[in-house]
Order: sequence, then C-alpha cells, then structure tokens
Amino acid sequence: MRRENERIVYRTDFDKYVLISNFERLGWTRSTDEDFDIYWASVHNVRGLFNPEVLSKRLRDGQVVNHFPNHYELTRKDLMARNIKRYRRERERQEQAEERFLESLSSFASFAARKKGQSEPNLSMPQVDRVPPEWVPATYSLPNDYAIFVEEFRKSPNSTWIAKPTGKAQGRGIFLVSKLNQLKRWSNAPKEKNQQGQPLPFREPYIISRYISNPLLVGGKKFDMRLYVLVTSYRPLKVFLYRGGFCRFCVEQYSTDVAEIDNIFVHLTNVAIQKQAEDYNEQHGGKWAISDLMLFIESTRGRAASEKLASDMEQIIVHTLKAVQGIIVNDKHCFEMYGFDVLIDKDLRPWLLEVNASPSMTTTTEDDRLLKLRLINDVLNIAIQEKRGQLEGCDDDLILGDFACIFDEKPKVNLGTRSGEDPRSERNERSSSRGPRRSNSFSRTGYWR
Repeated sequence: MRRENERIVYRTDFDKYVLISNFERLGWTRSTDEDFDIYWASVHNVRGLFNPEVLSKRLRDGQVVNHFPNHYELTRKDLMARNIKRYRRERERQEQAEERFLESLSSFASFAARKKGQSEPNLSMPQVDRVPPEWVPATYSLPNDYAIFVEEFRKSPNSTWIAKPTGKAQGRGIFLVSKLNQLKRWSNAPKEKNQQGQPLPFREPYIISRYISNPLLVGGKKFDMRLYVLVTSYRPLKVFLYRGGFCRFCVEQYSTDVAEIDNIFVHLTNVAIQKQAEDYNEQHGGKWAISDLMLFIESTRGRAASEKLASDMEQIIVHTLKAVQGIIVNDKHCFEMYGFDVLIDKDLRPWLLEVNASPSMTTTTEDDRLLKLRLINDVLNIAIQEKRGQLEGCDDDLILGDFACIFDEKPKVNLGTRSGEDPRSERNERSSSRGPRRSNSFSRTGYWR
C-alpha cells in the first residue's frame, strides 16, 4: 500500500456507478496499467490473477483484491451444498463424541460427589457453538446424483423441487419440478458449447433442491432476502454483516396450484425476472428494507420471535463460512463481499438458498442506489483498514458504518485501560464522519430495527 500522502490507485473490471463514484469521492486514481493498490475484479479475472501458470509477478505487500482465489467453493451452488453437507456431518460426529465424553465425565463426577456427600454437578455441552438444524434444503447434483434424487423423489412424490444451473445467475435457467418427466427440460436442452462453438459431450450441470413450499408471505407474496456479508480473513475467521440488506418480492400472489408451477412471477424472486412483469413497480422495485421486515415480524409474531430469527440468520451465516474455512485459500491480499440469499418459511426458519461472489451493483431505484453507495463505501473503509492493520478485533468503538462484526476468532487485545475507556475513542470521534458507531451483535441489540 502506498504511503499516506500518496493517492491510492484502483483497478476495476466494472464501470458501475456505485463503485466508480466511491473511488472518485475518496480521491483515488484509476490505474492505467496492471498496477494497483486495490483491485475490484470479476470472478473470472481473479482466477488468472492467482493462477501460477499465467502469473507474471506476485502481488506485493499492501495490494488488495476483492475475491479469495477459490471463492467458488462457497459461491458455486453445487460446491456450497456439498461443503455444508460435509461440514454438518463432521460437526455432528464431533458433537456426538463430546456428548459421550461428557456423559462419562458426568458419571465419574456424580460418583465422586456422592462419595463425598456433595450434590451432583450438572455438566452439559455449551449451546452457543452447536451446529444449527439443517439450513440448506436437500440438494443433489445433476447428472451425477440423478439416481439418488429419483430415489428421494419417489419417497415424497407430492413434493416440489427446484432445478438451477450451477454456473448461471439472475434466475436464468431455473424451473420447478413436481413430476420426474419435467426434468426433460434439462435432459433435452441443447448441450453447452465450447469456445469454438462445438457442443460439449455432457449436459449443463444443474442442482436440484427441495422447494420451500411454505414461505413466509407478506401481503400474500413470496420474498427472499439479500444479506451482505464481508469476510476479511478466513484464518482466523472474521465476519461482518451489513444492516442495509433488503427483501425481494414477487409481483404476483403466491400459490401452490399446479397450474402456477411455471409462473416465474409467483415463484422466483430475482429482480432481473420480476422486472419483466407487467405489474412491476419501478418506484420501489419490489424491495423492502430488512429493518421493515423485522418490525413486521415483531408486530405480528412478537419481539422474541424477531430476535430469534435475527440470531438464527447470524448462525447460518457463520456456520456457512466455517464450512469452507479450511478449504478457502486465505490469501492475505484478499477480502470478499458476499451476497447471501435467504428465504424464511412460515415458521420463521431461515433457509440458505445460495451465496453470490459478485452481488449485483446495478441499481433499480433511488433507495437502491443510496444503499449500495453506502455499502461499497463501508466495504472499502473496512477492507483498507484491515489490510493496513488498523483494526484490532471487534471493539465497539471501531468505525464500521452500517456493518457489525458478528464473528471474530482473533483474540481481543488488552489495551490496559480502565473499564469503559479506550485511548482511541477521542481519535475516532474526530475522524467519524460516517454516523454512529455500531454494536457488534445484531441479534442482541435489535440492530435491524
């Protein structure tokens, strides 16, 4: 990174307003060659950047890139489902082993206590780090898991499934399946072509997941949530969650009627799809702030329910990232802003649908534009501070904008101050032009309200 009196040089593969305007507002200079201090890259160019076969020179100290080298372990739909399934299996085995150990320890402690005439101790596993209930719908890869899927489908022939191409976004190629013969849409589709225009010898890879057919509805319409999650390190894992997420609504009323199974305006919440509907509202863009959703849930289900939902969403975010923590290449130059897509069912149980490596920076409304301008501003601020070593953990006094640090494995530094005091507080008050400092917990502080 350049010295304080030198301008930061940025490089970007996207000419999006919310990016460029933030770079220019900060007084940064756009790179005219391959040199940069910070590179907001596409997922395709990141592969080349870290590919040893094409890498002409190593990244120097202080250079920052917005993707981890193998981010696709989380952001490709099939790999995400596979890694989370593996993680859950490993954690459940670990918890079972810990429970057996505690049972043995408890029996020994009870025996010792009875012998001494003392009351028996109550030993139990701490609940805070237990793996949550299943948070990804049952998912199979096609064509590899086709036989296993058919077997599972026949166990519940009245259930509905949703098929998605693993390498596409914005709702392209998605369709619902309630009968096995509907998979012909995938098996009979034209084969993918290579760069020379020749058909490849295999079908486009898909995943097929159990469809959440009982979503929470607002005004009779289905919606999902886009949550922005920033990771500045995987080892140790450090996670920030953004306050300004939003809900994406379908235009038409939700229905489980078989006649509506192909109606994308009923089932698919992707903005790129809903914009095509005749009744699409360009003023609000079919979006609703998550803070409004949490108030709605609090008013209809109670405060305890809204706080539990916020806590549950935190848990699935952290455990999803833990699922790939040992696989992701933790390059010191990298950070990543993910777009987590989460659906809530009528029982207020959150389900993770997918994780996006490059969440859309296209804006559809004025509110959307302002939200994403603030989002990128806060991401750049935290990423630059982190890579310059200015952040020392999840202290409440850090200027994080509308982010909150929800998980940090790095031990906190003892600053040697009296309780409630921090020698950096005066400096932060002087430098804060970004609004109030935020507490680190969404669920405990009602951060989305």
